[in-house]
Amino acid sequence: MAKRDSSLQLAVDWVSDRMIRALLWLLMRVPYDRRVVLAGWLAAHVLAPIAGYRRRIRHNLALIMPDLPESEVRRMQRKVPENLGRTLIELYSGPEFAARAARATVTGEGLPALDAAHAEGRPVLLVTGHIGNYDAVRAALLARGFKVGGLYRPMNNRYFNDHYVEAISRIGKPLFPRGRHGLSDMVRFLRSGGMLGIVIDQYMRAGVELDFMGHPALTALSAAEMALRYDALVVPTYGIRQPNGLDFDLVFEAPIPSGTPEAMTQALNDSLAAQVRLHPDQWLWTHRRWKKPRV
Repeated sequence: MAKRDSSLQLAVDWVSDRMIRALLWLLMRVPYDRRVVLAGWLAAHVLAPIAGYRRRIRHNLALIMPDLPESEVRRMQRKVPENLGRTLIELYSGPEFAARAARATVTGEGLPALDAAHAEGRPVLLVTGHIGNYDAVRAALLARGFKVGGLYRPMNNRYFNDHYVEAISRIGKPLFPRGRHGLSDMVRFLRSGGMLGIVIDQYMRAGVELDFMGHPALTALSAAEMALRYDALVVPTYGIRQPNGLDFDLVFEAPIPSGTPEAMTQALNDSLAAQVRLHPDQWLWTHRRWKKPRV
């Protein structure tokens, strides 16, 4: 039965990937600005209802922002998947997206610290979340000549994963898959003075229960643990989408002080929570971020 189920899942994955490939091919035939807008519209009005995203957004908002007016909840049900669609097609747009990110405005206290770390050859962890377009920071820093890599979680659909990794590789390399496979290469890169982009706002079964936006959420301590182990600077970074939906403001906050892994990770959670409250429609409320751990 397990083998049959596995074969069925592979077939489903293959078919769904072919549909995604066809849609991406069509979108890539459209000029960049219109492509991004169209991808956002499709995600908000076609993908979101089919995938159940609207229901999950409403559920998460009821937990975190219970007093949000109904009109704002409905707006968020449109804008959150719209940002997801825009982000996905931007990641597939390689050089065009990278050129747009390179022109982004830059703010925050962390940029001088990044410049100093780059000059000293000190490792840096650029910690972010699924807000705006998290890869805009990597693209912009690569354009400035910084040595920046990315840590990514392989997709469950291996057919989709193949071309997804190929796409984000066109923005810049190196990239390291989360887990044992990419660990040794990632460590060597960090020790050589590289900067590594990490997202920390996903549910992690093996994580520690920390506060995120007023509720407990299992959170990985790996970024803080790596920073302590390799004397890496930890800088909260965000690629916030501008009102025109195409350009970005890059925010580099002050480095997180060294402490216990729990204290450092809580500081990162608090930093991200503040950005989510500033730009709620740009965060991925479709995540099961506050899912209860299995007993």
